[in-house]
Amino acid sequence: MKFYPLTFTPILKDRIWGGNKLKIYLNKPIVSETTGESWEISTVPGDISVVNSGVLKGKNINDIIDLYPNEILGKSVIARFGKQFPLLFKFIDAKEDLSIQLHPNDNLAKERHDSFGKTEMWYVMQADESARLVVGFKKDSTKEEYLKHLESKSLVALLNESPVKKGDVFFLETGTIHAIGAGVMVAEIQQTSDITYRIYDWDRSDVTGKSRELHTELALEAINYAVTPVKVSYTEEVNNSIQVVNCSYFITNIIALQDCFIWKRKKQAFTVFMCTNGQFEMVVNGEILRYRMGDTILIPACIENLTIKGKATLLEISI
Repeated sequence: MKFYPLTFTPILKDRIWGGNKLKIYLNKPIVSETTGESWEISTVPGDISVVNSGVLKGKNINDIIDLYPNEILGKSVIARFGKQFPLLFKFIDAKEDLSIQLHPNDNLAKERHDSFGKTEMWYVMQADESARLVVGFKKDSTKEEYLKHLESKSLVALLNESPVKKGDVFFLETGTIHAIGAGVMVAEIQQTSDITYRIYDWDRSDVTGKSRELHTELALEAINYAVTPVKVSYTEEVNNSIQVVNCSYFITNIIALQDCFIWKRKKQAFTVFMCTNGQFEMVVNGEILRYRMGDTILIPACIENLTIKGKATLLEISI
């Protein structure tokens, strides 16, 4: 088997708050004007990514991991997670505000849902003028204060709103209250989990007049009531890989590609590239593969090095 960089058919999600930027900016084959998410690489049950090119075309990611675990995941990933792919990659378009929500930690998620928790990060790919994110509390709070404001529909008064622009990075640990604001498109990297506790949905309803479910009781023990810094400062370096997030679940670097970058594997684990701007090509095994903004590429652990050429901004994610 001659291994190669893998891309997958996007899994598109219609959302009450979605729009059409995933088509306009990323050329995703959306079929509605309320498409909120493109799941790029997923092993969430019911949403398993399928390879869309090359000799493995048509096989899903779980199938190829079963066949080639060391080659795809790498020994260091298998030692920690077995054959389970531990991350979920998405592009998200918020035409309207997402619900205010949070995610449980590993312990709560395992106990309640037999799932991983959901630590995540956002890279802002595009933001309309005056767009913002809701990220955490303005000051340390308590369960009692939180409930008082939730019941009086004044929760937003407790929460921190951060203006955003293209290139901003936010890292959200489990328990952090958050919401992507209207007019923002992000690349999201997270643990493999679809567990969300929705606590406030702006008093809106769907086309049938029905409000979405809230998870008030589940959220109470999962919330981090302390102020937690979430915005990440970094400085790009041309044709260099600069680390922006390093947590227990993933490491994310940013590459500001201007002409050529020689990538070499640092450890026996898969790497994923998300192209957030521009276009580029990879030279691997003497073959040239071309990509553009909106592409997400899984580099199997057995590929040791790549030559990357072009003008693009790339997120480089590893375990």
